Amino acid sequence: MTDLTALKYTDEHEWLAIDGTTATVGITDYAADKLGDVVFVELPAVGTEITAGAVVGEVESTKSVGELYAPLAGTVTEINDAVVDDPSLVNAEPFEGGWLIKVTIADGAAEGLLDRDAYVALTEG
Repeated sequence: MTDLTALKYTDEHEWLAIDGTTATVGITDYAADKLGDVVFVELPAVGTEITAGAVVGEVESTKSVGELYAPLAGTVTEINDAVVDDPSLVNAEPFEGGWLIKVTIADGAAEGLLDRDAYVALTEG
């Protein structure tokens, strides 16, 4: 089980697990629940340079289509092929097997992200 207090969050409902200069990115359980059953995931290609706040992918569900925003600037180093093949992982395991991309980031790139308490306050407000 992932320690949710160790993650960083965005107000676009993404979570980040940061380990040195690598950030693993996914969407939160809150976002997955609001989307409903996820049926399609489109992710950027490995090697793509991303800019914080830019649209880098798409998550489609039986209810709606949601855009995946880059939570920070960096380079995509890995995508989760398992999620592309089985999008339901986003709903079933949002903080584990449902991760979306891994990004190499610069020092300080994660400044301004939310901690767990701030994210919970955002989603309950």
